[in-house]
Amino acid sequence: MTNPSEEHATPDALLHTRTGTEVTAEDLVLASGRDLTPQNLAWAERKLAAEGPAALDKLLP
Repeated sequence: MTNPSEEHATPDALLHTRTGTEVTAEDLVLASGRDLTPQNLAWAERKLAAEGPAALDKLLP
């Protein structure tokens, strides 16, 4: 029996981590699964400053 979630999974070739828009600290915090707190936003701002938009790509498959 096939898992229903596998039947409706999006093919990898269609998945995209960015839409061409600016990556924000809030985007990075949410993608990491963390809560939007001042400490997590500060972490994300530092990560974006160091890695740029690629920081989001590194978090997502």
